[in-house]
Amino acid sequence: MEDKHYTKKCTIREIVEFFKFEQVTGDDRALDRWTVVSDVNRPGFELCGFNKITEPRRIVIIGNKESEFILNNMTEQEQRERFPMITDGLTPCAIITKGNDVPPILKEVAQQSNFPILRTQLETYRCMTDLITFLDEKLAPEDTMSGVLMSIHGVGVMLTGESGMGKSEAAMELIRNGNVIISDDRVDVMRVHNSIIGKAPEILYGLLEIRGIGIIDVEKMFGAMASARQEELKLVIHLVPFEPDAEYNRIGDETVRYTRILDVLIPTLVLPVSAGRNTAALIESAVSEFKLKSAGFNSAEEIRRRFYEYTKKQTEMNKGDAQ
Repeated sequence: MEDKHYTKKCTIREIVEFFKFEQVTGDDRALDRWTVVSDVNRPGFELCGFNKITEPRRIVIIGNKESEFILNNMTEQEQRERFPMITDGLTPCAIITKGNDVPPILKEVAQQSNFPILRTQLETYRCMTDLITFLDEKLAPEDTMSGVLMSIHGVGVMLTGESGMGKSEAAMELIRNGNVIISDDRVDVMRVHNSIIGKAPEILYGLLEIRGIGIIDVEKMFGAMASARQEELKLVIHLVPFEPDAEYNRIGDETVRYTRILDVLIPTLVLPVSAGRNTAALIESAVSEFKLKSAGFNSAEEIRRRFYEYTKKQTEMNKGDAQ
């Protein structure tokens, strides 16, 4: 089995408090156990005696099928031999769904090792779905980035660039145009599945720093809809100083650039800015073009098609004149 490095933990106490699960076995100290895996385990193979090639650090879910198998297909001796496999030191806890009774021998084995067995009235599938979603967020890898995160026309966009490039000033103009700011200057990012979610540190939420003005409260100045808690990051726009002699994207068919964030590649556009260019309008145009490309429309392909049709038409006209 692959050995993974886990950096975040979620205690069973946090799970019990969030879902209001009933604790059937174990004392208060048992809730200090923790999990580092966002997946769960329905222990059909373990109950049959097979306990190899498995991730032992998953929360065990005992639904109707497992309860039925324990009651009708396992002898007392088999239960005493196999229950320690699912209540060992690596297993965080076990959850009984649909309010089913805890098998007496399982309860006895769990009490002997101060192992927490929890119970819920939830259906098994609902318990698993909600628990995995909760753990995905709790255990998601995190990092901090420098930039401005906004929702522009419904797309999560990170504005990056050197200090003094006007990111915050552009953000204020974008807010005036009806867009939404998530975080200014520092953005906390986390990976959930293959998506990157960005949010503001609590101390910075709803605030924007404008040089010469200072810190402004976005909600008080522009209204409650001008800021949001988090957004999925879909595009990075990197602002650079405009250089007259530099080669920039002219048609839009150049190789797509990416920024790697927590091992997820995010499409990236390098946008030159200067005192004479409307940065906010350029950013909005870039986002609109990104949305069109995501929907399957490519302006570069369109200009090629038009050029091909024009060339074909001119060639046919020249052949006609020659005849």
